[in-house]
Amino acid sequence: MSSSDGKTISVIGSGLIGRSWAMVFASGGYRVRIYDNQAGLAAKAITEIKKQLGELEDAHMLRGELSAAEQLVLVSSHDDLEQALEGAFFVQESVFEQLEAKQSVFQAVEAHVGDDVILSSSTSCLLPSNVFSRVQKRSRCIISHPVNPPYYVKLVELVPHPETASTVMETSHALMTKVGQAPVRLKKEIDGFALNRVQYAIIAESWRLVQDGVISVEDIDLVMSEGLGMRYAFIGPMETIHLNAPEGLEDYLKRYREGMRRVLTAFGPVPEFSGEAAKRINDEMCDLIPNDPQHLSARRERRDQLLMGLAKLKKEHQ
Repeated sequence: MSSSDGKTISVIGSGLIGRSWAMVFASGGYRVRIYDNQAGLAAKAITEIKKQLGELEDAHMLRGELSAAEQLVLVSSHDDLEQALEGAFFVQESVFEQLEAKQSVFQAVEAHVGDDVILSSSTSCLLPSNVFSRVQKRSRCIISHPVNPPYYVKLVELVPHPETASTVMETSHALMTKVGQAPVRLKKEIDGFALNRVQYAIIAESWRLVQDGVISVEDIDLVMSEGLGMRYAFIGPMETIHLNAPEGLEDYLKRYREGMRRVLTAFGPVPEFSGEAAKRINDEMCDLIPNDPQHLSARRERRDQLLMGLAKLKKEHQ
């Protein structure tokens, strides 16, 4: 056992994100109890986790100090919610992205845990004030939004409810750091959090450029993968501009402030992402990667393999 000293984390929901969280927590030496309200699904998740851990170990990409077998022993499946929550100090909800479902989960969970247990949601865009509206003690609540797939992409957005206690933020940050994630603290809730607000801004302008006939789907993706993405894999936008002028950020602003403002004011309205433009962009995308299950599955596998390699490279150069 690691320094986690047998502490238990409950994961509610056995889908892709739930399984990934279970693997991440087990890599840090925590006991993980997976619950799903559909009988048998949590047990199936264990089978999939065993397969993935074995593959990761064979590829020398297994996280943590424990072997795949030692990590697997830490993970158990449960069809009974009360049993799944027994002894947990942290509950990570990972059910589908529907507000009513998440509210119901936390209402049920709160009935079976003590006041000191942290309640955390994996939601990618629902506001904490809405997700936890039915919880009686909201000071223990927090959003821990992972990036898919969390085993390779380590960022976790920690988003507080307006009533979240500072100790809950600190404990959650320490937990995520301990299991090898890269947690960031949002100081207050905002629609879309930080990651999706930045992501949607990139998607919107990329969409407009294709929609307006400026560039192709294939080439706008190359702008990111062979251009911006090369830098952003290791440094963020603020460090990028700090390094892109001889005397740093202030010098960059002096040089490019007016140009940035001119270009930004030239942006068009938020796209509808529907209609004829959406059909044309979808057709162009599908010419590159057909949308049948076989092709999409192969590209997802390729994505995960590339992310695995990038994660390994980043670890070597930390």
